[in-house]
Amino acid sequence: MRLRQIAFMAHHIAPVAEQLEQVFGLKVGFRDPAVEVFGLKNVVMPVGGEFLEVLEPIRDDASGARYLARRGGDAGYMVILQDDDALAHRTRLEAQGVRAIATSRGVRYVYTHFHPADCAGVLLSIDSVEGDAVWRQPMSDWPPAGPDWREFESETSLGISSVTIQARDPLAAAERWSMLLDRRANRVGRALEFTLDPGLIRFVTATDQYGAGVVGMDVRVKDPAAILAKARDLGLPVDRDAVTIGGVAIWPVKA
Repeated sequence: MRLRQIAFMAHHIAPVAEQLEQVFGLKVGFRDPAVEVFGLKNVVMPVGGEFLEVLEPIRDDASGARYLARRGGDAGYMVILQDDDALAHRTRLEAQGVRAIATSRGVRYVYTHFHPADCAGVLLSIDSVEGDAVWRQPMSDWPPAGPDWREFESETSLGISSVTIQARDPLAAAERWSMLLDRRANRVGRALEFTLDPGLIRFVTATDQYGAGVVGMDVRVKDPAAILAKARDLGLPVDRDAVTIGGVAIWPVKA
């Protein structure tokens, strides 16, 4: 199972995407019209074969609009994992009572979005690209990023290595995700972590009133000091070697 994509929900895409470009050198590689069915618009930005997606509600009744209200502003929204058989995971998890809220079985791309209430407050999707035997390779196909995403890869940022999720009870959240992912968590300091192949999911104690959701991520870069200097020059919040963009603390780590 691979960490493939992280989504932010924002009131407005443009400023978040601009900051990601200015600080991390990311480029918009695709705008997916398919997300309009959820009352959203988006941009997808390649990061060394993983992806950052920024979503914006275009309808007041969209679930993304309600999420922004609950979080009190722009915030991390969704974790997308890739495995070789998304349908098998869908069958396994539905048998455990986990609710699927959106599903697809296209020609090649299969996804299942699972209800956040069943996933410790996080919108989780487990996806697969049928017939792709090299899906663990960094630059393997990824239909949600469009046909030409490799042309928009950053020269500065080389991959997403982890995502951090907060919970009021990190142990309970990690136990829930142990069932969801069918693998065990490891304790590392005060955090609980799932090692993927590649990628890492980290659970920490909540630091805001909402108490759940994506709050951080690690991005592998050529020069972390230069990234942080650029963020400071732009007046963005920098704390503990992380820059906050779109409500998410992003740690630039040496590639």
